[in-house]
Amino acid sequence: MPILSVGKRSKSSFGERGLTLIEMMVVVALIAIVAGVSYPAMAAGVETLRLNAAARTVVSFINSGLNRAERRQQVVEIVISKPQRALWLEAAGFERKLELPENVRIEAVLPEVPEEETDAPRTFMLYPGGTAPAFAVALVNGKNAERIVRVDPVTSVPIIETPSSIK
Repeated sequence: MPILSVGKRSKSSFGERGLTLIEMMVVVALIAIVAGVSYPAMAAGVETLRLNAAARTVVSFINSGLNRAERRQQVVEIVISKPQRALWLEAAGFERKLELPENVRIEAVLPEVPEEETDAPRTFMLYPGGTAPAFAVALVNGKNAERIVRVDPVTSVPIIETPSSIK
């Protein structure tokens, strides 16, 4: 019959329970390397998410102007200002402003008009019962990723495009 010893522990299981300082330093160094490698990718991903969110906000903003023109039978003016990174909707007794996030800027308002000043605000009119004008807003973030919010003149629906380059 085996004899059980109570209260006695073997030296090997009791003396080797903790981590050494070198093992902890290796683990911390590995965590630092993984964090250092993944941070740029995560930062670029966050920038792209912000750009996509800004593009969706511009689509929603333009849609609200198109809806107001149709439902209220009002002429709605859309003003786009590159230097102020903002868009305005203006109608009779109504004004709404959309400011883009700090890291997103308006690169171009399309179609470009050669004789106009490039930083001058552009104005587009939305008429009730009429077709929407063909215009687009090119948005760029700090990492030079681009999105173009384009209004299709046939369907009057704003869509988001990911171009290879702005023309």
